[in-house]
Amino acid sequence: MLAPSKFFTTEVMVTLSDPTPRVPVSDRLATLPVVIIGAGPIGLAAAANFAERGIDFTILEAGHDVADSVRSWGHTRLFSTWKHLVDPASVRLLQAADPAWSVPAPERAPSGAELVEAYLLPLSRLTVIASRTRMRTEAIAVSRVGMDRTRSANRAVTPFLVRIRTADGIEELEARAVIDASGTYRTPNSLSSSGLSLLGLEEIADLVQPALPDVLGRDRDLFAGKHTTVVGAGHSAANTLLGLVQLAREVPGTRVTWLIRNRSAVRVSSSPDDELEGRSALGGRVDAAVRRGEVALVDRFEILRARRSGAAAVELVGQRGGELVTHESDLVVNATGFRPDLDVLREIRLDLDEIVQAPDGSPR
Repeated sequence: MLAPSKFFTTEVMVTLSDPTPRVPVSDRLATLPVVIIGAGPIGLAAAANFAERGIDFTILEAGHDVADSVRSWGHTRLFSTWKHLVDPASVRLLQAADPAWSVPAPERAPSGAELVEAYLLPLSRLTVIASRTRMRTEAIAVSRVGMDRTRSANRAVTPFLVRIRTADGIEELEARAVIDASGTYRTPNSLSSSGLSLLGLEEIADLVQPALPDVLGRDRDLFAGKHTTVVGAGHSAANTLLGLVQLAREVPGTRVTWLIRNRSAVRVSSSPDDELEGRSALGGRVDAAVRRGEVALVDRFEILRARRSGAAAVELVGQRGGELVTHESDLVVNATGFRPDLDVLREIRLDLDEIVQAPDGSPR
């Protein structure tokens, strides 16, 4: 898997396979760069394709390093093998700069850290990309020059306006098109079953960890000897559960609970029909850990609110089988999934899937 990422242009569609916009390009637009928000796998691949086609671009990266989110879960192994992760245009640029560079072990699935070190970092350091990358630069809003989302006249040929925040203050850039490749890792779904912000979250915020913590490495001391509840029924939850199971074997007193809303975690169940062997194996290992009693599964638990229970413990209040119930834990890992942060794009007209808010058809 890759960290969840949204990848779409806003209103002016510039795809990697066809650099021709689907709306007319005025002379003014043609002089402007494409602005790419995010220097992760998608943003860098887009940049490589534009570089190969001679289309000017600027990458805006809010973090201190490229692939900032990927580094956060770099200890996690992807489901996809190397051959499915590298972009052809990126490979051509890398090999043109260094004929000795090649795709590492095409049939092996790398970790996030390996993806960064062997592929994304070398790609980001190519002069054609590095010279057009602005680090520690956050895109905070996107609009059209001189018009909000309600105005339509000449909209298709009016440049985009990207407002950015840097260490020196606020600036604005004009662009012929915008690709939002900022990803979703930093905007997790709520722990609350309603989708609204969890009531009482401020009381327990220091005891809630984001998805895919490095349980056996960087974050080991945080989890060792503690009771951790992992909330979520997806593959991020499964990876964390398996890490905690291993930690529990090594450190006495470490306990693991898996809390899900439904009767079963269908998304992580092993399946012989799964074309990604690593994903199927992950589900099988979690199923086995539950059967052995190494993971305590609490199903049909819909979280309503949270509160502090003692000096350093979380109490989750929810409904289970129509009854009001509570669950206590030392720590909670929010592995409930992710969604895009659309606040930045509120002045842009977007067609989005009504459920997951992914791009749905061509933007208007």
